Amino acid sequence: MALSSGADRGSHSMDKSITLPPDEIFRNLENAKRFAIDIGGSLTKLAYYSTVQHKVAKVRSFDHSAKETEGDPLYEISVQEEITARLHFIKFENAYIETCLDFIKDHLVNTETKVIKATGGGAHKFKDLIEKKLKLKVDKEDEMTCLIKGCNFVLKNIPHEAFVYAKHADSEFRFQNTHPDIFPYLLINIGSGVSIVKVEAEDKFERIGGSSIGGGTFWGLGALLTKTKRFDELLQLASKGQHTNVDMLVKDIYGGAYGSLGLTGDLIASSFGKSATTDKEFSKEDMAKSLLHMISNDIGQLACLYAKLHNLTRVYFGGFFIRGHPVTMHTITYSINFFTKGEVQALFLRHEGYLGAIGAFLKGAEEDNPNQYSWGENYAGSSGLMSVSPELNPVQRARSGTFDMLEMDRLERQLVNLPLLQDPTSYIPDTVDLTEDVLAREYWLYCFEEALDGVVKRAIASQKDQPKAVERAEKFRQKYRHKLQTLRHQPFAYGSLTVRSLLDTREHCLNEFNFPDPYSKIKQKENDMALKYYLKVVKSVEELSWEQRQFTLVKGLLAGNVFDWGAKAVSDVLESDPEFGFEQAKLQLQERPWLVDAYNQWIERLKGPPHKCALFFVDNSGIDIILGVFPFIRELLIRGTEVVLASNSGPALNDVTNSELQILTERIAAMDPVIHTALKEDRLALVQNGSSSPCLDLSRLDKVLATVVRERGTDLVIIEGMGRAIHTNYYAMLSCESLKLAVIKNSWLAERLGGKIFSVVFKYEVPSNIREIKS
Repeated sequence: MALSSGADRGSHSMDKSITLPPDEIFRNLENAKRFAIDIGGSLTKLAYYSTVQHKVAKVRSFDHSAKETEGDPLYEISVQEEITARLHFIKFENAYIETCLDFIKDHLVNTETKVIKATGGGAHKFKDLIEKKLKLKVDKEDEMTCLIKGCNFVLKNIPHEAFVYAKHADSEFRFQNTHPDIFPYLLINIGSGVSIVKVEAEDKFERIGGSSIGGGTFWGLGALLTKTKRFDELLQLASKGQHTNVDMLVKDIYGGAYGSLGLTGDLIASSFGKSATTDKEFSKEDMAKSLLHMISNDIGQLACLYAKLHNLTRVYFGGFFIRGHPVTMHTITYSINFFTKGEVQALFLRHEGYLGAIGAFLKGAEEDNPNQYSWGENYAGSSGLMSVSPELNPVQRARSGTFDMLEMDRLERQLVNLPLLQDPTSYIPDTVDLTEDVLAREYWLYCFEEALDGVVKRAIASQKDQPKAVERAEKFRQKYRHKLQTLRHQPFAYGSLTVRSLLDTREHCLNEFNFPDPYSKIKQKENDMALKYYLKVVKSVEELSWEQRQFTLVKGLLAGNVFDWGAKAVSDVLESDPEFGFEQAKLQLQERPWLVDAYNQWIERLKGPPHKCALFFVDNSGIDIILGVFPFIRELLIRGTEVVLASNSGPALNDVTNSELQILTERIAAMDPVIHTALKEDRLALVQNGSSSPCLDLSRLDKVLATVVRERGTDLVIIEGMGRAIHTNYYAMLSCESLKLAVIKNSWLAERLGGKIFSVVFKYEVPSNIREIKS
């Protein structure tokens, strides 16, 4: 069944998803459990909850009490089915509502629900149709309550939800990192009229003001002035108009600026002022532009007055008047900047159109308490934010004839801030924003496209015995390549584009096609191999003098970090020379002085009293964790420092996962009394970090880890590896001492940082408040 053909809308290059087969739009419908719908004047937003069955790689320790034979693997890897919860949100034009309801009716298999929650002005109009088609009772929910609930949900769960619109900047969308504490804020909802709502807590909000002059006014007066009945066409006219032909400016009255009142000459003194004194005809475009300014300035001033009155600095705008239109976002932004002299920013939301549907869904799912979980956007199944700039899109908003999708996966762990962030509100995980850095964007997109064949090959090799592995790997390739092409044209599709988001999108797409851990067998082999050398490394270190020992341990940590299958320069070597090992890696390292070299300060610190507790975010399996990290933390333990090893909850590249680390630690403890005693006395703890990414977002960490960090009085954080310490967290400010170390295994990045491939970053930082105490 084709939901629509692109023919009647003109085959436009932005119109990709119109050709999507319906089963790619209404995904996983056969497992849908609950429904909600938000029907506006022109768009319908459908929400449903489903359970997704997908494969996960599990590791399980063998029974090592029996006599082992040489060559026995360390642990077994099994692929198991797991069921997780997913939220689906789909947005489409009301014209498709009947077709979509028919499709849903034909594919609903085992829904438990008897009710569909509904909100929005059109819910009443389509009530009978929905009840007849779906055999579900329509249960209406209050529109404003749904809106606020939806807004709270996206702000809490999608880190790059809010953005500032900058029309003339290289990147039109500037994403804000959502603070963990989202309250209080002001929501200005511009529908037909304007509602101004103060939101103070999850269920505490009040409408503190509003205006009858809103989107309906622009539409109505615009229709009278231009004879244009369509809202989108009105905006299209406005985007081409010149308001100064119709508006009277300060300089038209005073010949220039009005200095004593601080008014510049270009300021609008009177909207439509010239039409009273001039006989000429005005163009539709100029009148539409003047009207847009008049209404936006009025709303902007109202918003500023309420923000000041209630002492609020976070002001979000939504409603059909905004709906991602560059023209309205620009005029609102200009107005807010003008009236607050830049003190308040106008913030818009990536998923603004979905808020009502999300809220209605949450109202219906209260018994499941979705708010007690953390949720994450599934990049593989979400269409992302598209540009609607008129320049890019002559058929204004041709894309609204297509289907937009958002998918959110329920995360197993509740995510919170690392308590040691100096200022959680200003923390930005990513070092470079590729949305704004064009050269870096071009390079990394090319890099990820180049690496795609290797990833596909690795995925197939990890499931050689699976009959459909090749077919699935090919689908993965197509999906991820399509994502990269989308991001080339719309870098802001999923928020700020970063190396982290490119890596995470790749992991989401691999999971989508049931490749949960393509590196599992490589990790198993490398862990097995490295364990054989552990005691030898530890013994050789013990024989050294104190100064030599510290340097050898740091060098070992860095050499271990070379073994990263995510870096092409390294994976090429590992593929061609399986004998490449720990000692060879040491020879590759840059000689001191390193690219960033705070080693001397670190050694001076070690001559002082031991740290109370060190939190170590670990990186790769094999040589890295076993021959690099363990000898290093062993020394910390001997000094009297407790150690918490934080590893990934789920697989990403060849990074060690928490379940693998449990087994490795058990084996090392059996060989090494220092590790054995530390485990027994609970001075060495293994905790998962809540992530399945090769990078690290310190504002979204497992709640258990945050508790452990707090309870143990952690006073040193060590972050290792390119993904966690260079691509992310390079500039992260912590409230305790920190060590960020990595080997740069990418020549382009190394040159950009002023070094060569295999340059070393060893960054030891002490916050100023601790420096003052010590001095």
